[in-house]
Amino acid sequence: MVANRSWSSGLTFILAAVGAAVGLGNIWKFPYVAGVSGGGAFVLVYLLCVVVVAIPILIAELLIGRCGKGSPPVAMRRVAEASGRSPAWSIVGIVGMLVGYLIATYYSVIAGWTLVYIYKAASGFGGANVMEVAGQFDQLLADPVTMTIWHTVFMCIALLIVGRGLRRGIERVVKLLMPALFAMLVVMIGYAAVAGDFGAGLSFLFSFDFSKITGATVLNAIGQAFFSISVAMGLMMVYGAYVPKEVSLTRSAVIIAGADTLIALLAGLMIFPLVFANGLDPAEGPGLIFKTLPTAFVNMPGGAVFGALFFLLLAFAAVTSIIAIIEPIVAYAEDRWHMSRKLGCAVFGALGWGLGVLSVLSFNRWQDVHLLGMFDVFAGKTIFDLVDYFTANIMMPVGAILIALFVGWRMKPEMPEGDLSFYHPLLYKLWLWTVRVIAPVAILGILVSGLS
Repeated sequence: MVANRSWSSGLTFILAAVGAAVGLGNIWKFPYVAGVSGGGAFVLVYLLCVVVVAIPILIAELLIGRCGKGSPPVAMRRVAEASGRSPAWSIVGIVGMLVGYLIATYYSVIAGWTLVYIYKAASGFGGANVMEVAGQFDQLLADPVTMTIWHTVFMCIALLIVGRGLRRGIERVVKLLMPALFAMLVVMIGYAAVAGDFGAGLSFLFSFDFSKITGATVLNAIGQAFFSISVAMGLMMVYGAYVPKEVSLTRSAVIIAGADTLIALLAGLMIFPLVFANGLDPAEGPGLIFKTLPTAFVNMPGGAVFGALFFLLLAFAAVTSIIAIIEPIVAYAEDRWHMSRKLGCAVFGALGWGLGVLSVLSFNRWQDVHLLGMFDVFAGKTIFDLVDYFTANIMMPVGAILIALFVGWRMKPEMPEGDLSFYHPLLYKLWLWTVRVIAPVAILGILVSGLS
């Protein structure tokens, strides 16, 4: 049971939580969102949102996990009952757990692309020219068999790790991959500084032009900060359940958010110098990593080696994230139905794999299938688009608001006050009122924006 497991040390917990937060969202999504949102203007607002929105919610989620000592639904129910509230609050844990699980189904598909591109980059993209390299990504998306194979490979890797348990599986992997990921990131930044236009990349990220701050910039920054740190997905709640009592949750939350933000910024310093040196468009969008950047590697000295290293880095980041995303539902299967860990992985892994295949088909054979196309807001959205939309724009914001409101207004006051350590009582009051008012209002803005 969850209550009988714990991290071997506070450092291991930090590594695991940072690994959970650091993923494709940092290295794939952050650069392209920054690119289309004004560069330095976006970064400035993003940093503010990390402090004001993401960290307070992260503390709240870790707190529920440690106090409840269970999978997200179980932890929410235990804390609610201990606070004299309805056990129906467990629905918040269920929503978060389902969000993570649904994300895992298509996350595995995208992560499979990184495995394909390790080989492509190492082979110099088969000697293809710049135009052909950009077209190889479209060819991959049009091939459901290849995508399914690599989706299967990646999902199996994740399930094998989670199936080995907390210390023999997740701990061992994060202890190896997180230092390796950081080392590769530093090497790639060094390469970008030599082979790219580092000054232009630095200026783009950190030249704060306040005139570029728009309503869209603010909403993008809130969304990226919130989702990058992986709150409201159940994973931080279940990781919090394994945290030893002597570990400070507030300090841990600041370290996790800080490390996640640092890696996102380093990813920008790795990518944008290469983009500018090759005359590419930083506002390319989602295709920045898989279409635009590979064209840069083709033209650069040592591009094959460093291109392969880059996509290996992406794969490592994806592994540390997806094992955390899968862990909550496996822990719940242990808590609720007394399944063995391996059986839980097999059952929910098989179901998740099947849902992932639907996402694969959304890029090719079913790209014209729009299940909710009769509604304007869902017009043109494939199955993949719908899953991404509902999880990111509806389920996560709703779950986060409910977590904030529960901890801020319904949780027994002495529970957070006795379990959290702040350097000054005023900081505790500031955190409490941020959770009660500021964070819910900010997240509600994301929700309204997503529905508009």
